[in-house]
Amino acid sequence: MEMTVTQISVHPYDPLSGEEMTRAVTAVRNAHPELVDIRFPVVRTDLPDKQVVRDYDATVAAGAEILRSAFLVVYDRASAQTYEARVDLRTDSVVDWQHIPDVQPAIMIEEIMRLDDIVKNDPASVEALNRHGVSDLSLLQVDPWSTGTLPIDGVDLRRRIIRASAYVREFVEDNGYARPVGNLVFVIDCNESAVVAIQEEDPIPLPPTSGNYDVGSVGRLRDDLRPLEIVQPDGPSFSVVGNVIEWQRWRLHVHVDPVEGLVVSDVSYLDDGQRRSILQRASISEMVVPYGDTSNDFYFRNVFDAGEYNLGKTVGPLTLGCDCLGEIRYLDAILADESGSPHTVENAICMHEEDYGILWKHWNFRYQDSAEVRRSRRFVVSSIHTIGNYEYGFFWYFYLDGTIQFEAKLTGIVQTRAIAPGAVPEFGTLVAPQLDAPNHQHLFNMRLDLEIDGPDNTVYEVDVIGQPLGPNNEHGNAIVARKTAIVNERAARRSCDAATARTWKVVNPAVRNRLGEPVGYKLIPFVGPTLLADENSDLARRAEFARHHLWVTRYDARELHAAGDYPNQHPGDGIGRWVEAERDLENTDVVLWHTFGTSHVPRPEDWPIMPCEYVGFSLKPFGFFDRNPSLDVPPSPGHCHT
Repeated sequence: MEMTVTQISVHPYDPLSGEEMTRAVTAVRNAHPELVDIRFPVVRTDLPDKQVVRDYDATVAAGAEILRSAFLVVYDRASAQTYEARVDLRTDSVVDWQHIPDVQPAIMIEEIMRLDDIVKNDPASVEALNRHGVSDLSLLQVDPWSTGTLPIDGVDLRRRIIRASAYVREFVEDNGYARPVGNLVFVIDCNESAVVAIQEEDPIPLPPTSGNYDVGSVGRLRDDLRPLEIVQPDGPSFSVVGNVIEWQRWRLHVHVDPVEGLVVSDVSYLDDGQRRSILQRASISEMVVPYGDTSNDFYFRNVFDAGEYNLGKTVGPLTLGCDCLGEIRYLDAILADESGSPHTVENAICMHEEDYGILWKHWNFRYQDSAEVRRSRRFVVSSIHTIGNYEYGFFWYFYLDGTIQFEAKLTGIVQTRAIAPGAVPEFGTLVAPQLDAPNHQHLFNMRLDLEIDGPDNTVYEVDVIGQPLGPNNEHGNAIVARKTAIVNERAARRSCDAATARTWKVVNPAVRNRLGEPVGYKLIPFVGPTLLADENSDLARRAEFARHHLWVTRYDARELHAAGDYPNQHPGDGIGRWVEAERDLENTDVVLWHTFGTSHVPRPEDWPIMPCEYVGFSLKPFGFFDRNPSLDVPPSPGHCHT
């Protein structure tokens, strides 16, 4: 069963309604009529002071108004200048207006949708395509690639530039990635809507086979999968009011942000009648996908999916029985296009419960005839984003024992490159005849603004190590958990260590559990790669966040995106610069930035569509509760208890 929840604006973190977006855009247009060709790459809620969020319950109880404002990125195409605006939604007035020099806002969807026609209508590009064996342009597919700061002969990089690659389709729904046009790159000025350079080498024949994976293309389907139904005859165990969800002691706020995508915020747990804060706000601050092929049509390919492409705008609608299974509730996402007009993505966020096996169990074999066992259940919040060839499913899980987990599911179509007949890929995998899938990475950075029983927290790095033989360890079997406080940003670049089962524990020194220890949660990281690009490369400077698994900073409301607010065509900004301030981190409002992901060496089995690959992390209570908080979970009726 599915149901879309009616959205009501009741929370400080609520996304803008369509009406609020329209009012904010109108206010900017009215305040600045001198800007004659303006676009709106970002229209979002202006984040309130965190104290406003902390006071949410008191504000609701008092019936007081929650003040709201909008934040907009404004790009004037005529002057190629970028501005930021804040609009007071009580008065519909622009209260802050700033020129942001020397930046390019994210690549806009409308710019991407124009690429096909720009290439097809450029005589030099048509001639180049003909040289590469492409004469029928009616179904040509042209994909964008952000250019970073890598030089292009004869092109001024102060212009608004996209590189673009071409793929050949035989019909509208055809998988174009099966036939990439090799050794040919178009350089496009988005403001001029013109091809300003063509980068070309010797033609390579188009790969000969299709890569379609729809029901009509794959042949006979399996006929031995029987129906699997998930039912909750009494309805789900959670409630939704606006964007606020309550489930099994948990309360949280969820929405889709146009830049960050799925955001989980104001997370708290009702413990013995007391609502305790855990997580102020969590979101993908940035993600980078660098490709490792050095050929002239690939070396520049790396994308910052949040800052360069507005990750949240790529969210898609979800379908019952396909994307989500069970007793489902949905939330829509209201987003503004680059003209500032709102549109609704229906069923953008899926919410449901699912069984997760055994929560805990023990059989006292000495005298009991049956075991005490409880089943685990988790609450799931998810969205799926399509960025070109790839899909990213983002899943937040909340458990009965106080655990929070994030999982990214990577699927879609691997990026491809044409190679000559008989050639063997050096930096990738042959996935079909004459079709190479280059090696690449997917590196996410999650901004975790934790508030463990309040904002004044301290972070410890915890390593589990064996002790050498010696006094008090005569048999050499001692194991200790060594804690090292991260006291200043100068020491806040940290890396995973699988050998020591390294975790990072966030504690509140002012709040103690019944054993006298400070309450805390620990970040259990995904032990995966960091950025493989050389430290002196253009990419390493721009994606410095991806060179370490964890950064810790002192909270600053202006620091939201690990690669800076405007990574498009920018030489580098963000967290590497912020930590140069060397702010103290003990017993204060801290933010953790966790980098995780995978180095993807494609397999033939990843073609023509890739089974999900999973990456993520967990946040587990460590002394936050006085004992196992799931003791009161009732036994399952029927089979294991009567």
